Amino acid sequence: MNNRAFTSLSLKLIGVVLLLSSLLDYITLAIPLNLQSSQWQIGLLTSIVDRGIVPLVGIGLILVGYFIENLNDANPHKPSEFDLRVPIYVLATIMGLMFLLIVPLHLNNLNEAKVNALNQIEQGAGQGSEQIQAFLSQIDQLSKNPQRLSQQIQQLNQVVESGQVQGQSLNAQQLEQLQQQRTQLKQLQDLSKNPTEYKNRIDELTEQLEAQLVDQRRQAENKAKTQAFKQSLRIGLSSLMLAIVYSAVGWIGLKVVMGSKTS
Repeated sequence: MNNRAFTSLSLKLIGVVLLLSSLLDYITLAIPLNLQSSQWQIGLLTSIVDRGIVPLVGIGLILVGYFIENLNDANPHKPSEFDLRVPIYVLATIMGLMFLLIVPLHLNNLNEAKVNALNQIEQGAGQGSEQIQAFLSQIDQLSKNPQRLSQQIQQLNQVVESGQVQGQSLNAQQLEQLQQQRTQLKQLQDLSKNPTEYKNRIDELTEQLEAQLVDQRRQAENKAKTQAFKQSLRIGLSSLMLAIVYSAVGWIGLKVVMGSKTS
C-alpha cells in the first residue's frame, strides 16, 4: 500500500467514525422521547444544531479520501466495491432537509416557550401584588393592636439576644434579618402614635413595593424576550447554514454521480 492509498483509507475511516458516532449521538439525545414538551424539543433541536458540524466534517473527510484515491487516476469514476459516495450524498441531502425543517420548528417552540414564560411572569406579578396587600394589611392590624405589636417586639428581642429559635442557632444573615424586622416594628410602633405620619409612611411604602414589583416584572419580561431572540437567532441561522451546506453537498454530489453514469 502506497502513501496515497494509506492517506485515502485513513481519511475514510476517520470520516466514517465521525459520521457514525454523531448519528449515534443524535439518537441518544432523543431518548427518552417527549414530543409533547416544547422545552424538550428546544433542548433536542439546540443540541442537534450545535453538533451539526461534526457529521459534516466526517462527510468532508470521506469525500477528500475518495478525491485523493482518484488523484491522477485515468478513470476516476471507476466502480468500487465499497463506494460510499452515493450513500453519503443521499445522507447529506436528508440532513440538509432535516436542518431546514428545524428552523421553523425551533422558532415556533421558542415562541411558545416565550409566551409561557410571560404568562408565568404575569401570574407571579399577580401573586406578588397579593402578597404586598397581605403585608400591608398585617402591618395595619399590628398598628391597631399596640399590645400585640409590643409582644412581637419583645419576642424578637429575646430571639436576637439569645441567637436561637426553638433551640437552633441562627446564622449571621438570619440575625440581621430579625434585627431589621425588629427595627421596622419599632418604627411602626412609633408611627402608630401619629396617624397622619403613619398614613404617609404606609402610602410611601405601598408605592415603593409596587414600584419594585413593576421593575422586577419588566426586567423578567425583557430577559425572557432577549433570551428567546438570541437563541432563535443563533440556532435559526446556524441550522439554515447547515441546511444549505448539506443540501449543496448532497445535490451536487448526486448530480455529478448521475452525470458520470450517463456519460
